[in-house]
Amino acid sequence: MTGQDWFEKDFYATLGVPKTADDAAIKKAYRKLARTLHPDHNPGDASAEAKFKDVGEAYAVLSDPEQRSQYDAIRAMAGGGARFSAPGRGGQAGGSAGFEDVFGGLFGGGAPGGQRVRYSTTPGGGAGGPGLDDLLGGLFGGGGFGRAAGIDIEAQTTLPFRQAVEGSTVTLTADGRRVTARIPAGVRDGQKIRLRGKGRAAEPGGQPGDLIIAVHVEPHPVFTLDGKDLRVTVPVTFDEAVLGAEVEVPTLGGAPVRVKVPAGTPSGRTLRVRGRGITTSQGTGDLLVTVQVVVPQRLSDDARAAVDAFARATDGVDVRAELRARAAQ
Repeated sequence: MTGQDWFEKDFYATLGVPKTADDAAIKKAYRKLARTLHPDHNPGDASAEAKFKDVGEAYAVLSDPEQRSQYDAIRAMAGGGARFSAPGRGGQAGGSAGFEDVFGGLFGGGAPGGQRVRYSTTPGGGAGGPGLDDLLGGLFGGGGFGRAAGIDIEAQTTLPFRQAVEGSTVTLTADGRRVTARIPAGVRDGQKIRLRGKGRAAEPGGQPGDLIIAVHVEPHPVFTLDGKDLRVTVPVTFDEAVLGAEVEVPTLGGAPVRVKVPAGTPSGRTLRVRGRGITTSQGTGDLLVTVQVVVPQRLSDDARAAVDAFARATDGVDVRAELRARAAQ
């Protein structure tokens, strides 16, 4: 796309939104039109394909704050969209000023002797002076003017828990193309992965946008992911929690580890096993073991007698005294 195109094209009209539309309204309009005009839904329809490209071009400019600002400023100079003529004083029929008239006034008027400075519409300008794209590029901050930004596309993938933890390579369909992507180890449910340059170009030969993959992770029946750490809840008996014990704890994809439960460990306390989490580019996490004291649903006669004996031995101990004291503060 050249600078001249920005004078001529009304991107707001292309998307069917007002000039005051916010980013959300622009994105919503683009998505609706892109779905309707997509070549996959209109095979062999050259008109729909052309409109689809126009819509993508308009969205690429209006969705980028910097390009939108430049576009609005240039359209304002052009009075909302009049075509600026090539070298000549009168512009086009109908009274539109030629771009040399506008820029002659903007940059200090005509040349000595009544000759106006002429600006070419071709890249580089040649003998006629600087090109319009060069001139506007300098006016609005330099490089990249007239080059539509690529269009980001979105896709989704679902991974089993183990693949999400260890990292995986997936193949998915995005924008009608099959794409192979590497998902890093430790990806979280709902996390989005951005693949640079895997999106769609806004114009033929232009730079492509990015592919944004939303990752969904299937839950594991035992483990949950907490950053680099793995969490697991381990049941222990009442006597193991009271007297202390060494219990076996499973690990993900490895041999179980022996974990010491200190005497007097309450239900809900978390013990840390270092280096048994997941390995990512930021390092290796830990295994966080939460102790859950199991209350038996049925007791044998001997077990009930033992519990009764324990109750008599601890009679008078008020385990809720501290709670009441704190509640009264």
